[in-house]
Amino acid sequence: MNFLIVGVGAIGASFLAFLSRAGHQCAGLVKKGQELDTIRVEGIWGEFTQRVCTITSAEDLDFVPDVVVISVKSYDTESALKAVEPAVGDKTLLLIAQNGYGNYEKAVDFYGKGKVILSRIIYGSEVLERGRIRITVCADDVVIGDPSGNIDEEFMTKLAKTFSEAGIPTRYDPRVYQYLWAKIIYNCALNPLGALLEVNYGYIADNPSTSFLMDRIIDEIFEVLKARGIRTFWNSAEEYRKIFYEELIPPTRDHFPSMLHDIKKGKTEIDSLNGAVCKLGWEAGVDTPYNRAITEIVKARESLSKDC
Repeated sequence: MNFLIVGVGAIGASFLAFLSRAGHQCAGLVKKGQELDTIRVEGIWGEFTQRVCTITSAEDLDFVPDVVVISVKSYDTESALKAVEPAVGDKTLLLIAQNGYGNYEKAVDFYGKGKVILSRIIYGSEVLERGRIRITVCADDVVIGDPSGNIDEEFMTKLAKTFSEAGIPTRYDPRVYQYLWAKIIYNCALNPLGALLEVNYGYIADNPSTSFLMDRIIDEIFEVLKARGIRTFWNSAEEYRKIFYEELIPPTRDHFPSMLHDIKKGKTEIDSLNGAVCKLGWEAGVDTPYNRAITEIVKARESLSKDC
């Protein structure tokens, strides 16, 4: 298959390296000055160095991609969708491989239903230096699906098999939107507090003050989801919190949020996490004071980092 990977950071670099190693025709779309000839992969999925192709403009692509993988930060989604337009053929599909809420919706607005695949990615990849990444943890398969139900299931199954055979465990599941929201809830509760306090997930869960804040954030999210008619795997905040503390946090107690690195650079994805919850709540008439507070504090910390 043919792939264009947009954004060769922690996740994008893993897709580009593994798919290239498996023999697929691939290119990575990067900014000028960030071109790469090789990617070094380390960590739990093995170690190898893979030659890769990168370009700085979609117009330079010399093949039509079957799938364009969007793996930029959420605040760059709109510009990425516009940048890849010259490479998108009649049969090309886009795969959203990003954190948070709103990226899939923007892609559908731009390209239409039946052109966009949603994914839930829950493996950890970190950039050690440009062109070198480490796969640190894998909590579950990558899940792909089409919330609109317009994309052929046979193709989706084939794509999942392609990723898996390349070394990225993946499965197709039509409930992908529920999987995405499971990750959003988890990230909203943990990432901002971990980034602001510069602590791991275990500390946040054990500390009474931070666990209180997480509980209130989760309560508000479930109120918003109920008001918006968005389904999850859990019937209530109480049911989710039991799973959250007993099953989800223990394997990741030592993990630090990726937002910690972002907040020090002065730019995070808070608007696609707690900020998105606030926006959805406002539209549904649901008050979200705890999510609003954590959003504004993160934004203040972003400003502070920019000024330093």
